[in-house]
Parts: sequence; C-alpha cells; structure tokens
Amino acid sequence: MKTYHQLHMNIFERMLAGGIIEHTDPDLPQIWDVVSKTIRLSAPLNVSTDISEIRQRLSEITGSNIDTSTTIFVPFYTNFGIHIKIGKHVFINHACSFLDMGGIIIEDHVQIGPKVNLITENHPIDPSQRKSLDLKSITIKKNAWIGAAATILPGVTIGENAIVAAGALVNKDVAANTIVAGVPAKPIKTINF
Repeated sequence: MKTYHQLHMNIFERMLAGGIIEHTDPDLPQIWDVVSKTIRLSAPLNVSTDISEIRQRLSEITGSNIDTSTTIFVPFYTNFGIHIKIGKHVFINHACSFLDMGGIIIEDHVQIGPKVNLITENHPIDPSQRKSLDLKSITIKKNAWIGAAATILPGVTIGENAIVAAGALVNKDVAANTIVAGVPAKPIKTINF
C-alpha cells in the first residue's frame, strides 16, 4: 500500500524513490515520452566529434550541465537519461550503457572503464507483473574506479575509493577502500594508503 507521500509524488519522483512502477500506471506515457526524446538525442550524441560536443549533447539528454572537467567517450548509451547525475573530474570510457530510470549518481573523480553497464531497472518475478518496472538507484562514490565490462545491478552503492575489477558483476554494496572481483563480485583486497 502506498503512503500519503507516495500518492502525491509525480511519476519521476516515484521512479527515483524506488520500487515498483506498475505496467498499468496511468502516468507511464510520461516515461515513454522521455524515452522517445532520449532515443532522438542519442544519435547526434554518438556521432559527436569532440569532447565538448559530447558534454553538450549529453547535458541535453540528462537535463543537467556536464562539467567541463568531465570526459565522456562515445558511443554512450542510455534509455532514459534525465536520472543521471555526473560529478566533476569524471572519466567515462567508450561503449558504456547506463539504464537510469531508477537513478544513477556518479560523484566526483570517478573513473569508468569501457563497456561498463549500470542497470537500475529490473522486473518482478511474478509473470503477471513482469512488464512492471522494479527500480533501485545506483550510487558511485567519490574516486571509485569501475573496470572494463563490469556490471553494477540495481540498488548498489560503490564506496569511496573502491575498485570494481574488470568483468565483475556487482549485486551488493561495495565498502569504501575495497577491491571486488568476480561473478558475483566479492571483496578480494582492502586498499591501504
């Protein structure tokens, strides 16, 4: 049962709050309007020929300014865009895919390798509800490093200074100053400095 507060939130606030968005939700067309706009804006983004053009076009998709200290390489894929928040001095390499309906926060000084997947969206197990969305945000804290082709699943927070090894599948929070690796990812080392 929804709380009074949840009943008075718009669809985008409910998405960021996390949980189930029913496939019969009367506000679902607002989501698909954003998806359509993002699809339209993604083609020009992915043929950009310099970093400043990439920043400008991704800023248009996210609806927030990408700082000039941040570098993003194309191709870059997102299905929604407006729930991505990127800090300063961030580096995002080629061919990353950010499914951000549930919200993605990338803090300052984060490095993200090529082909990384950040997935905030899932679906209920019950077949009768499977077309509904089950949303949980992802947060990547300051100075974290996500290795090539790693996948971060819904609801995960990557702690400050943490490292996710290449190819890891992260389904649980990663503590600060910790290196994780494997499928599913497990701690392999503590970073001492």
